[in-house]
Amino acid sequence: MLKSQTTRAINPEADPLMLGAGWSPADLSCPQILLDSAHGDSHPGSRHLKELSDAAQNGVYKWGGKPSQYTTTDICDGVACGHDGINYSLVSRDLMAGMVEAHAASLPYDGLITFSSCDKSVPAHLMAIARLNLPSLHVCVGSMMPVPEFTTAVKCYETREALANGEMEAHTADFFTTNACGSYGACQYMGSAATMQILAEAMGLALPGNALMPAWANILRHKAQEAGRAVMRLQETGITAHQILTKKAFENAIMIHAAVSGSTNALLHLPAIAKQAGIAIDPKEFDRIHKEIPVLCSLQLSGKWPGQLLWYAGGVPGIMRQLKEFLHLDALTVTGKTLGENLEALEAQDFFQQANRYLSNYKRSPQEIIQPIDKPYKKDGGLGILFGNLAPEGAVIKHASVDPAMHDHTGPARVFDSEEAAICAIENGEIIPGDVVVIRFEGPMGSGMPEMFKTTEVLHTKAHLRNSVALVTDGRFSGASRGPAVGHVSPEAAKGGPIALIQENDLIHIHVERRCVALVGVEKEERSKEEMREILAERKKKLPPYIQKRQGILGLFTRTAASPWEGAGMF
Repeated sequence: MLKSQTTRAINPEADPLMLGAGWSPADLSCPQILLDSAHGDSHPGSRHLKELSDAAQNGVYKWGGKPSQYTTTDICDGVACGHDGINYSLVSRDLMAGMVEAHAASLPYDGLITFSSCDKSVPAHLMAIARLNLPSLHVCVGSMMPVPEFTTAVKCYETREALANGEMEAHTADFFTTNACGSYGACQYMGSAATMQILAEAMGLALPGNALMPAWANILRHKAQEAGRAVMRLQETGITAHQILTKKAFENAIMIHAAVSGSTNALLHLPAIAKQAGIAIDPKEFDRIHKEIPVLCSLQLSGKWPGQLLWYAGGVPGIMRQLKEFLHLDALTVTGKTLGENLEALEAQDFFQQANRYLSNYKRSPQEIIQPIDKPYKKDGGLGILFGNLAPEGAVIKHASVDPAMHDHTGPARVFDSEEAAICAIENGEIIPGDVVVIRFEGPMGSGMPEMFKTTEVLHTKAHLRNSVALVTDGRFSGASRGPAVGHVSPEAAKGGPIALIQENDLIHIHVERRCVALVGVEKEERSKEEMREILAERKKKLPPYIQKRQGILGLFTRTAASPWEGAGMF
């Protein structure tokens, strides 16, 4: 018997309450499908979700189910960055996942469709799907329209600097501000939003060809209605999330992540999703796979093209066509078919030719956007996992966005206990080429693990610093971050990790090829490994315990969050 019908038999109050909410008597005995979206006025990626949920509602009705629409909106990292609001970013992911769990369990529902597009809402929804283990799928709600010069909102960091320096007229700066976000949908660069849409499809939890669809196009509404049919098919066949979320599914996701040089935030979100499905992901798996899979796409901000052109070139299926020899083609997906069967069906339906027609407007070929595997954009994946006496449990660098000259760098530490203090020092001219800026106490236990995006952008806007100053932090980065930035340093400072022991003018060595980040000297003078062990041991003895002062939901998160390698979550 369906879960919803079992509850009806137990609780005589449920039927009249549902009838009071507008249900018909016939609806009561149908499979109950929860449509949970991030709809709200919070940002462009969530503003249009009601109409997509409405389209899926029609699909569920057509195929014999009773849909119910719920919503818990998300915050925007772009709006929150650079101030204390960003501290709430990761905790918002966990709260959102918890609300979907509570919504689904309340009736309880027999199936689930989630709708979102952005940094924390997509992983939140995928975490909830994994935790609930219902017949479920996710609808990726698309990306923004490409705008003049393929501008993004990040451009406004540069225009503000140019305006302040008298290098740009106010009306020109206003043009970029007005046009940077051309429509509803996720941001156009390969940030966390685009990355997580791609990974939802790569894992088999979104319909083929769904990730990064044009948010403004009717075909996305058609895809949402198709999701209504798909969830009913999953419910009828008894296929649940755990049958899709296998180890093979996560390995496929990491391979696609490498090919698009996706956001480092995936190293938080994929382990968090996997944990809900009872699967462990070792950070070394990211490094191994990224060494095997080349970067096929030159995508903003470290490359040329906006994300929507990736969809025009064939999207996730287009990348999968290039990676067939590596992927687990027998992995099950929400269509009820395997990944390989889905690709065959897309070929038969002329999906690739139809998507490619959009590229004719730009006079580009699909091969320019998704490069052939034998002629990749970059020879290996976009990121690496670094280890050393500074990060014994690991750290991450998106080396695809780092000038090769900085792949081997040693410089003096400039130490800050908050992002705000570091930004102030950069703006005041206190940081010089060769320095290594250290921002600590920004990990999950320290302040909720905010992203250091504003710091990377402030460095990038200063030409003499953008490719000469490294950043090392126990915080995280936006998927849009660029430059020599090492994040997720573990153990974090609040747990007494070695990053808490760094002193001003200690020498820090970063070597991408050797996968190393280490303290190698004191007062700008190199020391032996044995000397550094002794120095760090002495500093550790004098390190005072970290005092947690956060309150409210952020305080709960910082007291309970796991390490970054376990998803940095409360659950």
